[in-house]
Amino acid sequence: MKIIVIGASGTIGSSIVSALEKDHQIIKVGYKSGDIQTNINDPASIEEMYKKISAFDALICAAGDGYFGPLSSMTDANFRVSIDGKLMSQVNLVLAGQKYITPKGSFTLTSGSLANDPVPFATSLSAVNAAIDGFVRGAAIELENGIRINSVAPGVVEASPAYFPYFPGHIPATMHQVAQAYVRSALGAQTGQTYTVKG
Repeated sequence: MKIIVIGASGTIGSSIVSALEKDHQIIKVGYKSGDIQTNINDPASIEEMYKKISAFDALICAAGDGYFGPLSSMTDANFRVSIDGKLMSQVNLVLAGQKYITPKGSFTLTSGSLANDPVPFATSLSAVNAAIDGFVRGAAIELENGIRINSVAPGVVEASPAYFPYFPGHIPATMHQVAQAYVRSALGAQTGQTYTVKG
């Protein structure tokens, strides 16, 4: 399969690539690295990426910016970092990508466990993660030609110890667990699902 991985050089993205590259053609996409450079916050840049790649079988997005900070001082601009950087960037990958993806292909987006298991300072991410999961459920019943769409919702992961203090009592997920959730979404048969990954 020809699989696009957005954020391929990141903590989660690199694990996804390692899990898939032996058996599939992986197109690594990043903001400044990879086979193709794309700014997923810019719909025109997304369209240009798809024109370069042409037809593909699956897209996995493991990228997206979000705002992490206290509600008491949060501003509209802060909240929009998460809306534009994590929600609309991934929505636009699907809106544009449905014209290029092959029949029975799949989209896999990244939300997060914060949608249903919030922690302090992550209110905007909780909201956006829930919106991504909702978009997946809605899009699943409208995408044509047997195209599937799911989201993966990681909790805190073992490769990101800087976040451990914000998740007291949470058991970090292994990178193998996280990567396999993306493999399940991309290569499995289900659609409209959110795969939550916790340790």
